[in-house]
Amino acid sequence: MSRVSVEYKDHIAHVTLTRGEKMNALDDAMFNAILSAGQEVAASDARAVVLSGQGGNFCAGLDMASLAKYANNNPSEWLMTRSHGDANDLQELALTWRRVPVPVICAIEGVAYGGGLQIALGADIRIAHPDSKLALLEMKWGIIPDMGAMYMLPHLVSSDVIRLLTYTARPVGAQQAADWGLVTKLSDDPLTEATAIAEDIASKSPSGIRAAKRVIDFAESHSRAETLMEESIEQVELIGKPDQMEVIAAQMQGRKPVFK
Repeated sequence: MSRVSVEYKDHIAHVTLTRGEKMNALDDAMFNAILSAGQEVAASDARAVVLSGQGGNFCAGLDMASLAKYANNNPSEWLMTRSHGDANDLQELALTWRRVPVPVICAIEGVAYGGGLQIALGADIRIAHPDSKLALLEMKWGIIPDMGAMYMLPHLVSSDVIRLLTYTARPVGAQQAADWGLVTKLSDDPLTEATAIAEDIASKSPSGIRAAKRVIDFAESHSRAETLMEESIEQVELIGKPDQMEVIAAQMQGRKPVFK
């Protein structure tokens, strides 16, 4: 059975986890489907991505059958292998959304636990329902978050918040998560809100949006001098080019831009 659906509409890729009857819990089939979806969307001409879960939950994390399976395997064989550049297969489940060259907006309903939360952290923007719950559950099973959380979280929340989430494995409500910066904003209809944001982004210069995501990602791991130079390099490739000229023409003519 398919674990993830990918549909394209109005230059937006709608990626949906479709194991709703299991709270979209992660098993081998789901791992492979998420990685395939990320690679497909990255290679497409989509201008934005909406990432969501079926059945009232985003993702409950690793399912129990998979947890038992991995406990019986040699962890060095599947964790130490860098299968995707700097990441292993599990880490790529979240980082694939960072590698997608256009903005990814995640709609969170129900729970985003463990690996599910880490996948959500890979998105550029997170919209959560006020009743949703988020947690790094790994310590409940005597392990640490290992799907990229320790890379992504320091860019979002303070060290003490990371420690509290990691050490206790306690779920937190969406309002607390928003106060900490773990989610971007709350909405009674996260999917509709995420789609509206994606539509707004998709209406902007495609080359400008891609350049913006590259620079933001660059800035998170480089010095001030390097980032200032990167800004200039990207800007040179935008000014006077077709997408920017279409934006200017549309502004002057009072119409929506049409990009090729």
